[in-house]
Amino acid sequence: MSITASQVNELRNKTGVGLMDCKKVLVETNGDIDDAVKKLREKGLAKAAKKSDRSTTEGRIFVQSDKSNTNAVILELNCETDFVGSNELFSQCGSEIATAILTNSINTLDELSKSTINNMAYSDFISDYVVKLGENISVKQFQLVSNQTFIETYIHMNGKIGVLVSFDTVIETELSKGVAMHVAAANPAYLAIDDVDSTEINNEKEIIRSQSLKEGKPEAILDKIVEGRLSKYFKEICLLEQAYIKDDKQSIKAILPNNSSIISFVRFSIG
Repeated sequence: MSITASQVNELRNKTGVGLMDCKKVLVETNGDIDDAVKKLREKGLAKAAKKSDRSTTEGRIFVQSDKSNTNAVILELNCETDFVGSNELFSQCGSEIATAILTNSINTLDELSKSTINNMAYSDFISDYVVKLGENISVKQFQLVSNQTFIETYIHMNGKIGVLVSFDTVIETELSKGVAMHVAAANPAYLAIDDVDSTEINNEKEIIRSQSLKEGKPEAILDKIVEGRLSKYFKEICLLEQAYIKDDKQSIKAILPNNSSIISFVRFSIG
């Protein structure tokens, strides 16, 4: 049976496999596209298994929200090289995984591993993309944020950093995007001072006190020095206390409308 170029292209578009491999398997299957896809998947799974132990240190962060902006997911998908990380097919893979997580309310990596995407078992879905991309890929982490009043999403540096910020009211886009951009740039460790563990606070106090004594500061004013430097420390690590990147004369807490608060934030980065 003669194999046409259109058959080869159709199979390639369905599988992402090279033209010569597509033509070869079409000859083997007498032009049966479905059977050819099956055979390529069988061969592809073997190829994928060989790649599965390669380290994945590159990749992209994906964010996705529903139409109401009340549910959103942030996802880190890793690959082996930055070249594949910027590939459209890799981007498609990440978007499809994010959609599945959001649509099916998947909360853990274990739940994800047992899920189906595009009517395929998750492991088969990943293996298909491993074959198409020629590299091992893996989901390192994700977080689903659900049932919020309003969630802002933001991607920075072509997917190297991603952010979700949850607000208790719907606020205007310029401000919500600004806050999300700030989180991406400033990388706060906590939302508010109350979120900082007491052990960390006590350790920082001891460090400040020790430094102050070495600097020859009088014992009588040590408490005030500790209080002042601790306040500065909180401004470095707590989002609400940080100086807003677009207006460093105001804190994040100060730029929020009177009736609005930030409920939480999530920041993922590659590397």
